[in-house]
Amino acid sequence: MSEEKKWYAVYTNSRCEKKVADLLIKQGIETYCPLNKVQKQWSDRKKIIYEPLFTSYVFVNIFKAEQTPVRQTHGILNFVYWLNKPAVIRNEEIKSIKLFLNEYNCIKLEKISVNKNDLVRIVSGPFMDMEGKVVNVKNKTVRILLPSLGYCMLAEVESFNVKIISEKELFR
Repeated sequence: MSEEKKWYAVYTNSRCEKKVADLLIKQGIETYCPLNKVQKQWSDRKKIIYEPLFTSYVFVNIFKAEQTPVRQTHGILNFVYWLNKPAVIRNEEIKSIKLFLNEYNCIKLEKISVNKNDLVRIVSGPFMDMEGKVVNVKNKTVRILLPSLGYCMLAEVESFNVKIISEKELFR
């Protein structure tokens, strides 16, 4: 059985995410540097710019054997580790980030610690059929968890788009 490629997060020098992504692409490595569309205000004008969603992080889809060449790429400090191993990011999480960025602008990230709460399934909207635990409900804000990184993304979602489910229904 052949090994599959996996997504990993690499930690980059400050403000070097786009440069690192370009270097990795030139090496033939599948890379994802999520860019957030943000409106900036200067004294004389407003401008839409694209800035990295995760500061100092770039995602790479590689075989385990490619870790050393990736680590040696200029601007990369190291892999992000979880339990003394490079943290594997699930394909579903990468897809969720891409979907989220396609649907929303000016996204804010918030560092979180995962807590026990209601189990939910999103029943309509861009995250339809995704399941997880509610971290917080405030007005209409729903937090979508990315547990491998310890971050959540915030979006305004109508409360009727979320259905409480039982533990046995979760991730069936």
